[in-house]
Formats: sequence, structure tokens, C-alpha cells
Amino acid sequence: MKFILSSLLVLFMAQGSIAQNRSIGGVTFPPKLDIKGTSLYFNGCGLREKYTLDLYVAGLYLDKTTMDAKKIMASSSSSAIKLVITSSKVTRDKFNESVKDGFENATTGKATAAEIAKFKGFFSEPFKVKDEILMIYVPGKGVAVTINGKYKGIVEGLEFKKRLYAIWLGDKPASAKLKKGMLGRL
Repeated sequence: MKFILSSLLVLFMAQGSIAQNRSIGGVTFPPKLDIKGTSLYFNGCGLREKYTLDLYVAGLYLDKTTMDAKKIMASSSSSAIKLVITSSKVTRDKFNESVKDGFENATTGKATAAEIAKFKGFFSEPFKVKDEILMIYVPGKGVAVTINGKYKGIVEGLEFKKRLYAIWLGDKPASAKLKKGMLGRL
């Protein structure tokens, strides 16, 4: 009986910690995102650093949390990556160059030059600190992008989503530390 009560207490405490906001780099990630009637749950977040500069934070939201990067990339379920710019050093041009490099380094999924150009075209306005980019995978459709709540467009297909997510979660991620954070391993 004592074991059962202890187990229930541990389970209750774990669930309580899951339901809390998570903050990193001055950005708070809520425990749940509701997107057009679909609930996505916080999986993890991390800080993208380069040369000791904090550039942006990224959070991963899934329909079911997991630490399995391959499963996340392959999944055809709803998911989202939320990026928040934390440095004025992150310009539109530098971001688009990093995205281009990320697609080249990714080894999962497929993305055509036209799909990558379309995606990069969503980022046509200058970036500002605290800009929020939300990349939402919509099952059967593709990756929809919003910036500061404004819809920018969608790139069709699960293969594109796999390649995009591989930028952060693949075998050659933009940052190994950021990948671990998004997978909830930090």
C-alpha cells in the first residue's frame, strides 16, 4: 500500500511539473498550445547560441511528448516548433542563410529547391528581438508558418516537414545542445 501511495505521489508530482510554464533566455513556453482546436503539448526547449551569443530560443510541441527525434521527424501527427528571436544579431538574411545550410545538412526527408525558396520567402521582413515564428505541421497539408501571429503561408507535404524538423532534430542539428533541450533531455 505504501508503495502504491508513493508511486501515485511521484506520478502526481511529475504531472504537475509538466503543466508548468518553462522559461529559457527570457522566453516563456506554455505547457500547451491550442491551434485551431488541436492541443499540442510542450516537449522541450533550448537556446541557440553561436560564438557565445544567444541568438534564439526554440520550443517543440507535440500531440504526445517523446524524446525520440526520429519518431518526431517521421510522425504525421500535428506538431509545432516555436522560435523566438533573442538577439539583434539575427537578421532575416542570416536566418535565411542558416535555414539554407540546415536544409543542406539535414539527412531526413526531402525538400525541393522550390519548396525551400517558398519557405524562405515567408521571412521577407526584417527581424526584431522578440519576433515569434511558429512552424506548424498540419497533417495531410504541410508546414504552415506564422510570424507574430500573422499567417505567412504553407509548404505542402510530410517530406518537407521531415527535412525542416531535421534542421534542429536530425543527425547534424544546428546545435546539439538545442536538440537535447527540444527533446526534453536537459
